[in-house]
Amino acid sequence: RAALVCTIIICFLLANIASGAMPPNIIIMLMDDMGWGDLGVLGQPSKETPNLDAMAAQGMLLPNFYTANPLCSPSRAALLTGRLPVRNGFYTTNAHARNAYTPQEIVGGISGDEILLPEMLKKRGYVSKIVGKWHLGHRPQHLPLKHGFDEWFGAPNCHFGPYNSTDRPNIPVYNNSEMIGRYYEEFKINRDTAESNLTQIYLREGLDFILRLTQAQKPFFLYWTPDATHGPVYASKNFNGKSQRGRYGDAVMELDYSVGQILALLKSLGIDNNTFVFFTSDNGAALISGPEGGSNGPFLCGKETTFEGGMREPAIAYWPGHIKEGAVNFQLSTVMDLFTTSLAIAGINPPNDRMLDGLDLTPVLPVYFYRGNELMAVRLGQYKAHYWTWSNSWEQFKTGIDFCPGQEVPGVTTHNQTNHSLQPLIFHLGRDPGEKYPIRSYLDVLKAITPIVQKHQRELIPGVPQLNMCDRAVMNWAPEGCKKLGKCLKPPESNPWKCVWPH
Repeated sequence: RAALVCTIIICFLLANIASGAMPPNIIIMLMDDMGWGDLGVLGQPSKETPNLDAMAAQGMLLPNFYTANPLCSPSRAALLTGRLPVRNGFYTTNAHARNAYTPQEIVGGISGDEILLPEMLKKRGYVSKIVGKWHLGHRPQHLPLKHGFDEWFGAPNCHFGPYNSTDRPNIPVYNNSEMIGRYYEEFKINRDTAESNLTQIYLREGLDFILRLTQAQKPFFLYWTPDATHGPVYASKNFNGKSQRGRYGDAVMELDYSVGQILALLKSLGIDNNTFVFFTSDNGAALISGPEGGSNGPFLCGKETTFEGGMREPAIAYWPGHIKEGAVNFQLSTVMDLFTTSLAIAGINPPNDRMLDGLDLTPVLPVYFYRGNELMAVRLGQYKAHYWTWSNSWEQFKTGIDFCPGQEVPGVTTHNQTNHSLQPLIFHLGRDPGEKYPIRSYLDVLKAITPIVQKHQRELIPGVPQLNMCDRAVMNWAPEGCKKLGKCLKPPESNPWKCVWPH
């Protein structure tokens, strides 16, 4: 697997670094719960993503691009560190093979021992901004400005709510290091009509940052992370009711419009050929959300599972003059490659004191599918081997919660954690992208995969798990800046417990 587009840009990079020119700008657009099948260019019949489809036509489509975990927080940690969640600590050991994330009551967050992408980019003078959802911990020591970002506009957690401020506070919205309001209060989200101006606010923040840094002639890294496609979905008034796909489609249409606006600004400023842009999602579509969820195309299941629908993401690389228009790259790649690719673009050597999972440039490398600290599956070339299978528990399933609605595959989408380690379920994804028909004659495949898996497990040094402990006292009661707004709330007494993760 090439680290995304390194093989394409390497000659340019060598010339650029040698000349001492200002390094290219970097924009990573990370959507929230958007599925592989949500883009017209990947087969969505509604064809409501004209700007993203044009971006793919003018850049490179990566149909075999994967996230590092089927849930929001661990996948974001992997992107910004270049390391699997089991290495960077974004996992739990409270129960076997459980996905975990960072709700308000989580005690942990991104470790101070991890090196994030914006911290590395400072070495070449980059100014970095995150616009949107952070989701790597909301306590002061975990926030973006403590981990290399120079600017932030957005929220530390998901936009769940509205909450009763005596029991659970609404999520704060930050401008840099201070809150400027809360969701459902100063930043409205109408749960009945699915209307909110948040995506438009995030778009303006991104455009303003690009304009300011271009005028200042400084290289920039924009990490643009709107969350409109995460349930409860929302869109602004101009997009509400416009999609053939309901509320979720409205949100997708507004995000597509926003991408178009960002690319148009790059072109009007004359910096499009000096700006690497990458579009993807943090995990697969949340099929559990029903009409408020997206499409994973031909792939099995969705968010929270290590089947293809939970882990394979839409991905587009765009860089006029450096990426051939209309290119399609079928090599396996992951969000962790964005870390090393961005450093290569900036002309920075990656850190050499830790294992990176997006570093090697050899033609074929495995993709590892983890749930918690359990290796669930591995993909090598066209083959995928499942060592464990599990969609969601019988207890959840019997209450109507289904991670694979309409896609039950006997013996595959199991509702108990099923160990296949002695005889893995192996699929040929080229012939069977829906993971419905395990192949029978697979000894040659297993001979290729087994030594790679054994080496990985032998050399793996897990990070200290950050997602084990919860405490209501650490919720967003009194974020920095609340006194100015008169919006500080009194926290309860600390009473920590081991977090319970059902998924």
